[in-house]
Amino acid sequence: MLRNQINKIRLLFHKDRESYLCFYKILGFYPRNIQLYQQALLHKSTSIRSEKGRPLNNERLEFLGDAILDAIVGDIVYKHFEGRREGFLTNTRSKIVQRETLNKLAVEIGLDKLVKYSARSSSHNSYMYGNAFEAFIGAIYLDQGYDRCKHFMEEKIFKNYIDLDKMSRKEVNFKSKLIEWSQKSKVEVSFELIEQFLDEDYNPMFHTEIRIEGISAGKGTGYSKKESQQNAAQAALKKIKNDAAFKEEIEAAKAQNHPQENVEEGVTIEESLTEESLAIANQTPDVEMTQINNPLTENQ
Repeated sequence: MLRNQINKIRLLFHKDRESYLCFYKILGFYPRNIQLYQQALLHKSTSIRSEKGRPLNNERLEFLGDAILDAIVGDIVYKHFEGRREGFLTNTRSKIVQRETLNKLAVEIGLDKLVKYSARSSSHNSYMYGNAFEAFIGAIYLDQGYDRCKHFMEEKIFKNYIDLDKMSRKEVNFKSKLIEWSQKSKVEVSFELIEQFLDEDYNPMFHTEIRIEGISAGKGTGYSKKESQQNAAQAALKKIKNDAAFKEEIEAAKAQNHPQENVEEGVTIEESLTEESLAIANQTPDVEMTQINNPLTENQ
């Protein structure tokens, strides 16, 4: 309380008091280092550079915020769902930290009005607000520490915008998301059942591998083919998002396999993954091998 009063007095004499007040409304406290929060809202397309010529954007803060957010949400989910199994906790956390959810949260708290980006970038990256939200979490962590960061998530985000019990029941169709991404990126994806076996209780298990342009992208196991495909698709999407070398390998394989194909101008494999989903099917054919070439021929 005393610290906030002191900050208010200092604010009266601060030349950038409008920015401080703006962030206070979002955070519930005054920033110590406001530059961190301002940088968290700089998309890489702005091409702003420091005095030393280094690019100033939110990518490093986004990387940090992603890790901090995983830890905080994992902590909250673990304590809320006492006694639930690891798989359930992991899936619930994934639903909260996925780009669609973070994008909506950024809009709810008003970050979308503060993000700085080029006009061209906005047409190809509808998830920049969710990325900015992660960077914002990174800024809070560097400025105030883990405890304040967790308090912000609990009091400002979860209490107002996230129903944990409802979120845990929400179905996320990772296979459909991967299919949608493949159609936008114009790459071939296959779902291959590579093994069937029995677990220690003699329940049937299925093991699926996903290949993109012939390259192994992810594997998943489940008690049905559908579940194993969902788990494999989730692993593939995570690899596409985080592994730059893998994305380059896909691009090279695509160029070799389809040399005459015209790729949509300005849209890369990475950008197509982060575009807003236009139409996600509820269910796709549960078969051992599914080749994805033409969205008009996919029976969803």
